[in-house]
Amino acid sequence: MFPAIHRWVQHRRAIRRRWRSDARQLVATDEVNAYYEAQRRAARARYHEDRDEFYHWAKVAAEVARLSPRAEMNIEIVRRIADEEETKRM
Repeated sequence: MFPAIHRWVQHRRAIRRRWRSDARQLVATDEVNAYYEAQRRAARARYHEDRDEFYHWAKVAAEVARLSPRAEMNIEIVRRIADEEETKRM
């Protein structure tokens, strides 16, 4: 039982490391627009029906918000991003 729990914990840690790393990379690339880029990637994954990637990029967006006080977070822009991704899908 303990090896199974250990594997699960290690798997969860790897997932967390991935979204933290992606958030740091987005912030380093463009701190002000990093949140929007994460939201754009989440919307793209959602419209491609890739649930795991959607959750990943949503967590990255949350991590960007936590890491960067300079990141802009306007809900109207996020809605526009989601609409743009939906339009691209069609």
